[in-house]
Amino acid sequence: MYYFDSAYVAKCYLNDPDSEGVRNLVRAPAVLYSSVICIAEVSSAIHRRVRERSLLRRQALEIGELFRADVESGVWRLVPASEFLLWEVHETLRSLPARVFLRSADAIHLASVRAAGLSEVWTNDRQMLRAARYFGLQGRSA
Repeated sequence: MYYFDSAYVAKCYLNDPDSEGVRNLVRAPAVLYSSVICIAEVSSAIHRRVRERSLLRRQALEIGELFRADVESGVWRLVPASEFLLWEVHETLRSLPARVFLRSADAIHLASVRAAGLSEVWTNDRQMLRAARYFGLQGRSA
């Protein structure tokens, strides 16, 4: 089982310098988790590629449809961003040391890992990797 933040989910569909390392993690069948917010974040990553002209619109539409089909078929188990989960984020952020930098979407991902009953989060985000321990999690990177 793996929990991927949105950037790692996107690397399963887009070619980045470290995408192959992420894809190698899931070559063998595995249960894949992320937060429901990855729908918006992966879609934004795809759109960014069109804006930057590294993907044609046709390619972006195909990738977007593949991602949606994978979500709908259960390849990705998405943790809902419920009000309860957001209050969990609130409570954890209240106890963070002032020096810990954490964006709201990353905090939602970290709380989602806990909600899924997992103990590791896979990401290449340095800030998220550092903050994982405050959520009782191990941060991992491919």
